[in-house]
Amino acid sequence: MLPGMKRCIVLWLALLWTGTSACAAEVGGGPVDFEGPEHGYYESEPRDPFSKVASAISKGQLGLDSSSEIRYLEDLLKTLKIPVSSQVLVYSATSLQIANISVDRPRAMYFNEDIYVGYVRGGRLEVVAMDPGLGGIFSIFNIPSSPNQPVPVERSERCLNCHANASTGEVPGITLKSVMPGPNNGSLDSYRKDGIGHQVPLADRFGGWHVTGVGDFDQHRGNLVGRYVDGKIVTSPALPGQYADLSIYPLPSSDILPLLVLDHQSGFTNRLIELVYRSREAKNAAADRALADKIDQFVRYVLFADEAALPPGGFLGDADYRREFAAAGRADPQGRSLRDFDLKTRMFRYRCSYMLDTALFRGTPTALRDRIFARMRKALDPVSPDPAYAYLPHPEKLAIVEIMRATMFQRNPG
Repeated sequence: MLPGMKRCIVLWLALLWTGTSACAAEVGGGPVDFEGPEHGYYESEPRDPFSKVASAISKGQLGLDSSSEIRYLEDLLKTLKIPVSSQVLVYSATSLQIANISVDRPRAMYFNEDIYVGYVRGGRLEVVAMDPGLGGIFSIFNIPSSPNQPVPVERSERCLNCHANASTGEVPGITLKSVMPGPNNGSLDSYRKDGIGHQVPLADRFGGWHVTGVGDFDQHRGNLVGRYVDGKIVTSPALPGQYADLSIYPLPSSDILPLLVLDHQSGFTNRLIELVYRSREAKNAAADRALADKIDQFVRYVLFADEAALPPGGFLGDADYRREFAAAGRADPQGRSLRDFDLKTRMFRYRCSYMLDTALFRGTPTALRDRIFARMRKALDPVSPDPAYAYLPHPEKLAIVEIMRATMFQRNPG
């Protein structure tokens, strides 16, 4: 028996729990009728973490500093427990507020595990908050001019034109674009197509985004604008601060680390929300097998099976973001966490998504979580190794099991 194997088996048995239930589903690959009675996207009372804050904003009860757009934004981020260090800047006109976004006026985005905030100077604030049963709840509102001014918060339906399509699994989710912006803010080309997540090669990412903190690495689509010359796209630099005054933002950066994290958790979120919707369409055994296939794909994503490689030397990442990102999670008695970065050849030291230990995942139906964990037990099984997960060495599997047991299951066994 390999060193540590006996201990791993004991821990493995400790992860088992009763009550696993099948989630029979008539799962198709086409659009989900999320507005229909089976899902009730608009009729259901949202359980997302922004709705109560939205109500307070609408009633003028939040009392945030409204002396300037930036101060209000920073106060709102603090209220929502979103680190300012998560800031990333996108200058492609791929938002609801396309008229306000350009290379000389980038849109800033900030996020934690389940809330995403978009800000563009002179525009409206956009918020996407994740409901475990419904997916993204989209809100948009003006910045008030006084601390107690009531400001209507609109639940936007128009956002779903782009946020419930093939790239999100046809359910309300997160859309990330990689395009080549043209001189009139239109997109000349699109790269990542429908791919969202850590599997997308870096060479296809970040088109229309500013990217900082990468040193000499430029094998990505960011920091560029294009134009047609003789029927071909010719690019030129659009470096951070070259066209826009970045001093008007809370930070003058758009660091590679929050960009990488945003990619990973958007892919996780979309895949999970699709599973939630598809599982509610439970009808027959054949479709249940189709759902099982989607669960297999989700577990592969959770365990970083197809993660795109980082460039030689990797990245350091912004120190403030590293610290604040780590502080949002839990560590085991040995100080290990699923939020521990690697950033040399891959994103995380332990290749299992920290998104499993979030309100979004804990709020999904118990039967679905049971099936996901059951598939993970097989993937990480030390006794009968799954060839599909041979890329995970035994010590890393053992560490993942120990961390999950110490930080998740004792607090939330079901």
